Amino acid sequence: MLTENFNITITTDPGDFDVCALMMSKTDPWITLGMNYDQCLNAFEGACKEIYIINCGKAIAGFVILQVCGTFSGYIQTICIREDFRGKGFGTKLLKFCEERVLKFSPNLFICVSSFNKGALKLYYEFGFKLIGKLDNFVKEGFTELLLRKTAGPRVGYRTK
Repeated sequence: MLTENFNITITTDPGDFDVCALMMSKTDPWITLGMNYDQCLNAFEGACKEIYIINCGKAIAGFVILQVCGTFSGYIQTICIREDFRGKGFGTKLLKFCEERVLKFSPNLFICVSSFNKGALKLYYEFGFKLIGKLDNFVKEGFTELLLRKTAGPRVGYRTK
């Protein structure tokens, strides 16, 4: 299986951001939502973000942008797997990695997913996420984002791992 030959690394290299933004802009759900390369590149900006790249050999198979501060710390802002690597376990590997990272500081893992993104929804539900809300017209007029949460318990009394 391809996912046996992978590694996940944190990156602050703007060259990686360019590659990842291009990957986003050329695939769904970002195409359907009308997000161009510059808009995708803007997703990497801002405080409290950690960007992790999953590589297969020398190829970037995908990445995740994780929010680690604030009320919704533990929010997976963006997860993207290159189309030719989808369905091969890389999304699950990144989700497991995010869960392990987040549980070090929060009992909650959050993610938004476009309601039309059936493959991602299936993956997230199988991973243990539960629907907690719908955000109509959140990213683009006429589209609904679903807010999902996977939890190890409430914040109060949570002991970091």
